Amino acid sequence: MIAADGHREKVLVTGADGFIGRAIVEALLLAGHEVVACAHRPSPRADAPGVRRVAIDFREACTEAAWRPLLEGIGAVVNVAGILRETHSGDFERIHHRAPLALARACGERGGVKFVQVSALGGEADGPFIASKHRFDAELLASGIPATVIRPSVVLSTRGSYGGTSLLRALAALPFVVFLPGKGEQRIQPVLLEDLAAMVVRCVQPAVATGRVLHAVGPAVLTLRQYLGLVREWLALPAPAFVPIPKRVVAIAAWVGEIAGAGPLGRTIAGMLERGNVAPQGAWEAAREASGVATRSVADVLRAAPSFVQDRWHARLYLLRPLIRVSLAAIWIVSGIVGMLATPREAAPFVDPLGVPAGLQAPLVVAASLLDIALGIALLTRRGEGAAIVLMFLSVVAYTLALGIASPALWLDPLGGMLKNLALLALLPAYAAMRDAR
Repeated sequence: MIAADGHREKVLVTGADGFIGRAIVEALLLAGHEVVACAHRPSPRADAPGVRRVAIDFREACTEAAWRPLLEGIGAVVNVAGILRETHSGDFERIHHRAPLALARACGERGGVKFVQVSALGGEADGPFIASKHRFDAELLASGIPATVIRPSVVLSTRGSYGGTSLLRALAALPFVVFLPGKGEQRIQPVLLEDLAAMVVRCVQPAVATGRVLHAVGPAVLTLRQYLGLVREWLALPAPAFVPIPKRVVAIAAWVGEIAGAGPLGRTIAGMLERGNVAPQGAWEAAREASGVATRSVADVLRAAPSFVQDRWHARLYLLRPLIRVSLAAIWIVSGIVGMLATPREAAPFVDPLGVPAGLQAPLVVAASLLDIALGIALLTRRGEGAAIVLMFLSVVAYTLALGIASPALWLDPLGGMLKNLALLALLPAYAAMRDAR
């Protein structure tokens, strides 16, 4: 499919491997554009026709010089790069403000490059995530280059989910109940991912909506309770009991998520949902007029579109994934600590059957215990997680085979110590299969 006016560009897309970025790249290709897809860690898959993938670290790309080589032949830029929480202090400022500002200035040097900024709906009170994006929005529109800022509300798709959308889908899929922050009266104006991508493609054209802020929202405002009910209905799950959760408990959960540094739940998502995420009056009509894209009703699309078994699997497993990770890490760390504290007499039933000389038994137990603790910490902190899972699996296999053959009586232990290893051998590959966030 070629753009309606036949206009084609070579488009630089930052954040191209994200949930929104991938949909935008797809829509640009379908419209006949070429794409230079920039990401911190580009997908390892082979480039599709019309796509060139480039690795760039936004933390290091805060000067015009970092961007100039990538702008050769570029007619438009779409910036979708963003983070929900900082890994290092100052990441919001670098990734949401300084790096895209350097990119915009490099575009200004070349001249004639259209800049489309995919920002976020919200206000300064929503925290540094929104504040840093909006600082760049303002400077971009004041820079004099042809630019459009698009601010979406909650973005969802029937084809997949990520981040906050995955969290909401998981909350909607809980067994029997759906927990609501407060009464679930928070107002949102969700937009379909495909409609947002269509709006971006339209705005890539030089004359469309230049110098304006467009709000990518659906035509209807929903409460959080209504939204979760619609998602649960789409997942073909039984009607739930809605259970209100005190705001203080939600705040504690957001604080824990922020400290843990994993998953979307943190101050950013909690704050945006608490204050609502709704566009100004008349924003939907203004965006439709400026872009030519009439975003669809999320309720209508969810009621018409089928869900599949993989949608239900993902929704139900999403919240189990961190629990499995923490549980596995705890097993290895506690086992290591117990091994370090064990006396030679307590360790003997597990070491003697292996034929280890008495003088080497204590060092062997200490070494194995330290390895267990190291693997548990690696899994808990997600540093070297992939290698840790492989080593955990191999260690369980080795331990089970060695002791199971050398001392068959252990299989009949009343507490089932050896038998429980079989569950670990199934759980470790299951976690490995679901550990990737995208």
